[in-house]
Amino acid sequence: MPGCFAVRREVFVVEQRIPEDEEWDAYDAHAVHLLATGPDGAPLGTVRFLHGAPARRKYAGVVDDDATAVLGRLAVGRQARGTGLGAALVRAVEAEAGRLGLGHVYLEAQTHALGFYERLGYTAHGPEFDEGSGIPHRAMRRALRGL
Repeated sequence: MPGCFAVRREVFVVEQRIPEDEEWDAYDAHAVHLLATGPDGAPLGTVRFLHGAPARRKYAGVVDDDATAVLGRLAVGRQARGTGLGAALVRAVEAEAGRLGLGHVYLEAQTHALGFYERLGYTAHGPEFDEGSGIPHRAMRRALRGL
């Protein structure tokens, strides 16, 4: 967890200036966290996902089943950007969600990252919104069946 939190702090708190009290939440204790490290063990990127009751609680009205993984907090440190690490982390979430028998991945993407997720097969839906950070987002979804 320290490596995951270090990357998230670097990307969200320092670079994007999201207040620390908005970045850390009680859902970290219920999430599946993935961490990518370099050859020296240094943390390079992270992502988390929720499923089941925690996902339904946090995303009430959006996630109403136990078959959806909610991908969030995808962060890649500056030194690893452009290497494909972000895509690899998304694919790792999809693989783990599929292993758990989940059928969809839902996420709320910062609008500047829509193209990244679209290239990975995600489809945006609904209007743009501010999820509290002041950064515009859009909801996106992808079915896992048949992958």
